[in-house]
Amino acid sequence: MASGRVNPQFTLEDQGITGLGNVYYNLVEPALIEHALKRGEGQLGQGGTFLVSTGKFTGRSPKDKHVVDTPDVTDKIWWDNNAKMTEEGFDALYEDMLAHMKGKDYYVQDLVGGADPANSIDVRMVTELAWHGLFIRHMLRRPDRDALDDFTADFTVINCPSFQATPDKHSCRSETVIAMNFKRKLILIGGTEYAGENKKSVFTLLNYLLPEKGIMPMHCSANHAPGNPVDAAVFFGLSGTGKTTLSADPSRVLIGDDEHGWSDRGTFNFEGGCYAKTINLSAEAEPEIYATTQKFGTVIENMVFDPETFELDFEDDSLTANMRCAYPLEYISNASETAMGGHPKNVIMLTCDAFGVLPPIARLTPAQAMYHFLSGFTSKVAGTERGVTEPEPTFSTCFGAPFMPRRPEAYGNLLRDKIAKHGATCWLVNTGWTGGAYGTGSRMPIKATRALLTAALDGSLAEAEFRKDPNFGFEVPVQVPGVAEVLLDPRRTWDKPEEYDAQAQKLVKMFADNFEQYVPFIDEDVKAAAIG
Repeated sequence: MASGRVNPQFTLEDQGITGLGNVYYNLVEPALIEHALKRGEGQLGQGGTFLVSTGKFTGRSPKDKHVVDTPDVTDKIWWDNNAKMTEEGFDALYEDMLAHMKGKDYYVQDLVGGADPANSIDVRMVTELAWHGLFIRHMLRRPDRDALDDFTADFTVINCPSFQATPDKHSCRSETVIAMNFKRKLILIGGTEYAGENKKSVFTLLNYLLPEKGIMPMHCSANHAPGNPVDAAVFFGLSGTGKTTLSADPSRVLIGDDEHGWSDRGTFNFEGGCYAKTINLSAEAEPEIYATTQKFGTVIENMVFDPETFELDFEDDSLTANMRCAYPLEYISNASETAMGGHPKNVIMLTCDAFGVLPPIARLTPAQAMYHFLSGFTSKVAGTERGVTEPEPTFSTCFGAPFMPRRPEAYGNLLRDKIAKHGATCWLVNTGWTGGAYGTGSRMPIKATRALLTAALDGSLAEAEFRKDPNFGFEVPVQVPGVAEVLLDPRRTWDKPEEYDAQAQKLVKMFADNFEQYVPFIDEDVKAAAIG
């Protein structure tokens, strides 16, 4: 039996998915919560939030993500970074997953990826869990109800956590699988309840499709000046570097917190919501995001709460440090109604440096910007991926290697060309450690980071005096109002400067060793900008 609003010519049966139990199409938030509660998928929290635990999978499983090797994509995929799946393995996986789904209830959400109608894609999400339907309804963009009457999907995602893959039969690594078949326009997810796999599968899809249209897909947040969408800024960074926190600036208009495109028309959000980390979330430091944790329909994922009062504990990471909340973009008061902005005037690359070497902000030349974009240096933050319990230095090219199906140079060249064409100023911002490495130093004060970003975005930082960093060659401001001068020279924050020098040389070598893989593919100016 089917219920809900749907194009009568585009049901699951029309797609060859038959024999299911009840199929619920495009239920709105109250109905999804009602179903999830009846099915025992979670609990109702304060303000009508939905509290859920994802079990043993509290982060993404990047090693279980596969791309099907078909003739049309085999020469385009970055196979060093994307695990292959054979067509035969995918066909068997699809057949076995559909057999597993027989007789069970499923939830369908027909949604849109991309705020720019000229460059968006229609996505059908088929989920075993009602709360996954609620989650993805927040995270992607919701078409008008009338538009559902003739909705057809460009791609379909089927998420079945109770299904476990068989590696030998299905050409995958483990019982957990995320399989992308660009030829069949299908994505299959099994063996994990972690909701982030839903949104990241669509992001990966757009990362493959958009470069062929000359559009730069970006793992970044974005905002613009109030009343002036042309004055836009983007913030690249991996999870935990501050994309969500720093872009939700009350003095600017939020375009989005995680995934965007940069086209000839400007910047546009891929999503319709935000997926914010909540560990140590503070009502004082991040009031807008904090307030969403008591708003109707917000999904509260893997957070400890009082069983009687349902009060959330933002400091207890016993379930995971990757505790999160998912909410629609309109829950942020200064969010853009269009989720679109102009060409970025400022490009900010966020890094969480566990070595305590990098300054809180540095200005980059275009060549240096491409170097640091391809390097993608940061530290994996505890909980974002399974098995990571404390920050680990890592290089994730394009600040999002797990989501990049094409080779890094494809994205790097697009970014370089757009920076050159539109004259953006590029900054590297360290939200990691100062005064020592992780375990010895302290986290960069968020007030200082905000002050530096404000100065960068309003143009005043460009007038400051700069020094050349002896390790990386980029420009570092000497003095900025509202920021302790000692913070701007990380060597001075260490008790023993000689220990800082040793750490700096270690990090420089790590950068150089990592960058060797890109040398055959890049221009001479980027090679020259590599170090110093």
